[in-house]
Amino acid sequence: MNDSKHARHRLDPGRATRLAHETLEIEAAAVLGLRSRLDADFTRAVELMLNVAGRVVVMGMGKSGHIGRKMAATLASTGTPAMFVHPAEASHGDLGMITASDLLLAISNSGESEELTAILPVLKRQGVPLVAMTGNPASTLGRHADLVLNTAVEKEACPLNLAPTASTTAQLALGDALAVALLDARGFKAEDFARSHPGGALGRKLLTLVSDVMRSGDAVPRVPPDAGFSVIMREMGAKGLGATAIVDTEDRVLGIFTDGDLRRLLEKGVDVRQGSAGEFMHPNPVTVAHDALAVEAADLMEARRITSVLVVDGEGRLCGALNSNDLMRAKVI
Repeated sequence: MNDSKHARHRLDPGRATRLAHETLEIEAAAVLGLRSRLDADFTRAVELMLNVAGRVVVMGMGKSGHIGRKMAATLASTGTPAMFVHPAEASHGDLGMITASDLLLAISNSGESEELTAILPVLKRQGVPLVAMTGNPASTLGRHADLVLNTAVEKEACPLNLAPTASTTAQLALGDALAVALLDARGFKAEDFARSHPGGALGRKLLTLVSDVMRSGDAVPRVPPDAGFSVIMREMGAKGLGATAIVDTEDRVLGIFTDGDLRRLLEKGVDVRQGSAGEFMHPNPVTVAHDALAVEAADLMEARRITSVLVVDGEGRLCGALNSNDLMRAKVI
């Protein structure tokens, strides 16, 4: 039965492509049309949000509500404390979440959403500043607002001119414009963004230190300079790093010996059984500070074309080791 139902709908590829082109053109025009409306009310709205003592509370019904949720999330992740409150739920108790120290950003294309307009008088009596984002500045929402951001569009992308399409795209774009203006005014940096996204790729790159991912303690291969070849091999084999540090009695790094060094010695015909770590080592090896960012260690290893690096403290003492596999497991690279 479902198969026959689906069989009755036939796609016209040409028409589908044409409608897609028209949709993109209409929505692009709607966004570009906002530029001429970025007047003093926009900058005043940014200033109000910048200086609000509490949070920016975003409200909207239906599709505007979906846009509002995204808007609140973007504001919160870029330094402006914000939350979304559903207008219908606000009428049944959630209004208590909003205080006089907050600011309300209300979104409605028509400006006449009943669930939203019903609570506006209550919020105004509380003294909550109201910024309206609407396509109808003369609406109930527009009249109650302290500031109006006009998101009117010439037409929706929907062929029936009914489904919110261009209007919600305009709301979304204007919300992003507010967020960008605010983050710039706050001096918001990549490090700040990372702190609110610790689980993301940027968070890992900007928050993860070498000390967070390095091998430490007995997992770090090290031998004294007088260690013989068998001791070197046992240490390298046991620790699985493909290298060992050569350290003095105070654990200061003197050099490093790697699998590659061993291969080169054998190719030269050197009798490695007769030498010591101090003779075989590569002196003054590349090291990284324990409090450096892990991504800096990754960049260093890539630039030097090495797969592992020794980690030292402020006194040059060995405190860890790191290789590319450690960085990949931590999703730094």
